[in-house]
Amino acid sequence: MAQNFEDVQKLGKDGVDNAVKAMTALTKGYQAIAAEMVDYSKKAFEDGSATIEKIAAVKSLDKAIEVQSDYAKASYEAAVARATKIGELYQDLMKEVFKPYEAAFGKFAPAK
Repeated sequence: MAQNFEDVQKLGKDGVDNAVKAMTALTKGYQAIAAEMVDYSKKAFEDGSATIEKIAAVKSLDKAIEVQSDYAKASYEAAVARATKIGELYQDLMKEVFKPYEAAFGKFAPAK
């Protein structure tokens, strides 16, 4: 009887430890994603402001269209790159969050 009680206690302690590790990983992951989003927003604002200044300084419509086209292309490429990076951060986040539970779930996996 005492052995069963100790097993239950250990199982409960392991569950709490795993939950704490998962929440720590979740917090760190979301902080990294938030920092990436803030950095991207700041960069996008700076690039947009610089483009407006360039357009205001040009003397011809053709040059203004060229500046705007270059900005649109660069913005698109930057958005795709950041979306890819943020996607990778989410993948890493999920791996880290579920890592503490791998051992527990491994016990229930079918033998190979």
